Amino acid sequence: MTTSSPGSTPAHDGVQGSVVVCAVAIVAGAFIGFVGGAFRWCLERADALRIDLSDWAHRLAGPGWLVPMVATAVGAALAALVVRWQPLASGSGIPHVEAVYRGDAEQPELRLLPAKFVGGVLGIGSGLVLGREGPTVHMGAAIGAAVARCARLGDATVRMLQTAVGGAGLAVAFNAPIGGVLFTLEEVTKGFRLQTVLATAFAAATGVGCARLVVGDHPDFAVPEVNSPGLGWLPLFVVFGLATGCLGVFYNRLVLGFVDHVRLVPRIPTVAKAAVIGAVIGLLMFVQPLATGGGDDLTQSILGGRSLELSVVVGFLALRFLAGPLSYAAAVPGGLFAPLLAVGTLWGVLFSGCFDAVWPGSHASLAVPMAIVGMSAFFAATVRAPVTGIVLVVEMTATTSVLVPMLAATAAAVLAAELLGSPPIYDSLRERMPAEPGKDLV
Repeated sequence: MTTSSPGSTPAHDGVQGSVVVCAVAIVAGAFIGFVGGAFRWCLERADALRIDLSDWAHRLAGPGWLVPMVATAVGAALAALVVRWQPLASGSGIPHVEAVYRGDAEQPELRLLPAKFVGGVLGIGSGLVLGREGPTVHMGAAIGAAVARCARLGDATVRMLQTAVGGAGLAVAFNAPIGGVLFTLEEVTKGFRLQTVLATAFAAATGVGCARLVVGDHPDFAVPEVNSPGLGWLPLFVVFGLATGCLGVFYNRLVLGFVDHVRLVPRIPTVAKAAVIGAVIGLLMFVQPLATGGGDDLTQSILGGRSLELSVVVGFLALRFLAGPLSYAAAVPGGLFAPLLAVGTLWGVLFSGCFDAVWPGSHASLAVPMAIVGMSAFFAATVRAPVTGIVLVVEMTATTSVLVPMLAATAAAVLAAELLGSPPIYDSLRERMPAEPGKDLV
């Protein structure tokens, strides 16, 4: 284990200090558990209302497509107004958590909590293709920092605890406690210092336990029993992983391209930009509701065994591949993880379908395994946290039968992305954070 990190402090490295840190992590973990559980509950209700609204709009006489366009535009604009009040609430928040841990940014204040919560419900709930995990991580970081400051801990320990409880936020968002811990260690701290491991584990365990009191205890996706692909298919999964790495590099560049170009549009207020993007996503929602939002419903239908025509899969993949980066460019509260998982699922189904078209045979059984592997491989290619991606997907699907091909494909995806010289998405977004206070963060 590493012996030092940006979060280390001699005053709290002893046994007594570790006990205090773990106690603070438990208290903060309970807070983010209930807050994150409530946030997820609100988004689930918003998803249901959004589907009902789209169905109602189709039954209207006249231009019913205006209804979801206006609804999503208003939701995105209101979320942008929240960001105008609290600029730090913009975007995922994970780049800011990483910057704070490195000592490159100020610790988040507790007033970030209502801004991220309300702005996230407005933006994500209205249909923007964003994930709940970014806001939940950022809210966890704000809670961790606030509780640590109340305990009068040192600055370095506060930064470590905001990181640990931020990881607990990811665990709460996906009901994946081990994945949340690994995210903190592999993606943010990039080290395994014992005190950080303990604080994150206590915060994640407490947070997920409390969140389950709100949203229940079940995996994110209900997946029927999946047979493990034979060893002979392993080379195919490696090829799939290499192709996924290339796709992940393209997706990262698309995200950054949309963010940069939308930000540089002159003389248009950020609220108006968000409203325009919301209107575009709203029109897409009218055409195909499953192409909008975080993507859980679409992913569940695929992992549940629903068969889709290859042309339909291509359509969904193209729409979500563009709608995710466009939604993120609106600079409202929302993350990248959940949309990444949906894209990875679709990509896995498309790859297996194309393979079956080129080499016809009894390959239908590969569709769901390839979709599950696609989730972890695409996540790892963009975020560059392979172990986190694998464990997250295993916990979210409660499936271990595809672990061997998942390891091979995920490693191949990361290798391809590294060979192409593409930096991890959060490193690129962190570099784009403005140095001056009061400006929008991505």
